[in-house]
Amino acid sequence: MIKPWIFEFLPELGSPGTEPDPRDVANLFARYLDLWVHDEALGFEGIFFSEHHFGGSYSASPNLLIAALSQRTTRLRLGVMGVVVPYYHPARVVEEIGMLDHLTGGRLEIGTAIGVPQELSRLNMTMAEARERNDETVAIVDSALANRVISHRGKYFSFSDLRLLPRPLQQPSPPRWTTVVSIESARRAARRRIKISTGFNSTQMIKRIFDAYREEADAAGFHPTLDYLALRRRVTVGPTNEQARVYGQAVSERLKSFVAQDERLSTNVPDAPAPFGGFTLSDQEFVTGTAKDVAQNIIEQCHAVGAGHFLAVFNWSAPFDEVAQAHELFGREAIPLLRKA
Repeated sequence: MIKPWIFEFLPELGSPGTEPDPRDVANLFARYLDLWVHDEALGFEGIFFSEHHFGGSYSASPNLLIAALSQRTTRLRLGVMGVVVPYYHPARVVEEIGMLDHLTGGRLEIGTAIGVPQELSRLNMTMAEARERNDETVAIVDSALANRVISHRGKYFSFSDLRLLPRPLQQPSPPRWTTVVSIESARRAARRRIKISTGFNSTQMIKRIFDAYREEADAAGFHPTLDYLALRRRVTVGPTNEQARVYGQAVSERLKSFVAQDERLSTNVPDAPAPFGGFTLSDQEFVTGTAKDVAQNIIEQCHAVGAGHFLAVFNWSAPFDEVAQAHELFGREAIPLLRKA
């Protein structure tokens, strides 16, 4: 079985030079919340929200979306892939995990990420500092999930005998995830015995990343199942292959425009030698077609890399009605095929 998830990139209205009417923004949030509630009935496993800042999406505080949606759903797993921990004090990260796990009734998934170089640089944070902060914070998070009282003395944080409340509902911890784009980051995740998600690269490269994870895990005496590995792709679904092709071409053009015009993606940003942070954007990142054709492509890719989860970014930055149609088609026609795979 391949578990189907939504990877939500909530697109902003307007553009850097055009401010939308606040009432339109409020309406967009309301329509997406209704859509996510309907996704539960369609059979999705859950939703991973993304965290991004300073333009392109309304994803600055995805934990708020989880809190809101938790009160309108009963089955969907909910998480962030991932919380950009270099921005936050680890005590806040831990205590929000506890609160959200109770608000969701034990449906929380924990995801962390180092962050996007171009966004971090807007706050004068280099990738070197972000990696240090990430490593120190996740070590504290891991310790806090395992112990009632923790102490820590490090480069960025020092404290003694902290009791962080509330303890999560899921014990010993909600499922833990991190995003990876390299073999070494996969190996680090395996040593922490946490789940990983990746995309962008070709299935050949992703298989190498997943194989490295499995190899490192075996060396540590940990034998992960397919449930520990997730493949994320940009999925464009249409009622016909021709309509999907038209939608897919629009997705490609929007992505190219985003890369070309967003000042965060300038080549003079330190630590960002390529438009996508140093990794390759493979043609296999784009999965386009009818729901049944998309399902077959997803099954082939998941089998090729050994992934038990699939995270779909639907019709990236498309108008709401097109995105809602994609969710509906995928839910009715693709999900049954994935769950049988």
